[in-house]
Amino acid sequence: MRDYGKVHTTFWSSTTIRGLSEDARALALYLLTCPHGTIAGVFRLPDGYACEDLQWAPERVAEGFRELFAKGFANRCETTKWVWICKHFDWNKPENPNQRKSAAKVALSIPDECAWKPDFMRVSADFLGIDWPENRNPSATVAEPFANQKQEQEQEQEEKLESSDEDSSPESGSAADTGDLLGDSGDVPGARNCPIQRIVALYHRELPMLAQVRELPEQTAKMIRARWRSDPARQSLDWWRDFFRYVARCPFLVGEKTDFQADLLWLVKPTNFAKVINGNYEARAA
Repeated sequence: MRDYGKVHTTFWSSTTIRGLSEDARALALYLLTCPHGTIAGVFRLPDGYACEDLQWAPERVAEGFRELFAKGFANRCETTKWVWICKHFDWNKPENPNQRKSAAKVALSIPDECAWKPDFMRVSADFLGIDWPENRNPSATVAEPFANQKQEQEQEQEEKLESSDEDSSPESGSAADTGDLLGDSGDVPGARNCPIQRIVALYHRELPMLAQVRELPEQTAKMIRARWRSDPARQSLDWWRDFFRYVARCPFLVGEKTDFQADLLWLVKPTNFAKVINGNYEARAA
């Protein structure tokens, strides 16, 4: 537990802070000064801690974090409950080598399951002197070089069933209005296995304001695989990260216009996916 947290006077004149609601501003100030914070600007903050300290209901805390995430102030992993104050080192650089070592030690204690850990390490590892190779890709899938025949047969059968489900689904529409547009009529040659769980993790990280996937329905998994295989460009986790970040900038999809909020299944259904890609939900100038 630390004794104090540093807050610069420019906190109150910052464009980001002035654009926050009163609750989000109070939560930001709390994160900068709470006893759970660390020299690295990353720390575990279970719901109970924040609710007790702020005397807020869980829903109020969650709403505050959604706003701070949307403004790029802080990120919170809902699985591990770790928080990252995104520009902490811009405001609180270590003053000596010992402080830098202490910050690195805290950074290395971030659980691997934490959704934002790869992004944090990408921007902070070199600064903290942590060995985190640039070519380390936490989103890459590891393929077995010699899969046995049974595994290959099971995968082939699964893909056939998936294609059948996609073609017969009443939500998919006709080939003319969905299949041709999205390229779902067949696999792209050389398409890699789809890392579904990593795509779900990206969805959680980039869209924490939307419904979280606690148990992945098979229908959603099939839709993700189909979208992945339909275009070589989509066979990249960077593409999916950018896609989810784009969704976060669409007010209607994240519930800023109406009571409707998209979820992962809605986003990857063929017709909806096409509409998002085509910019149907972009914010329009007043």
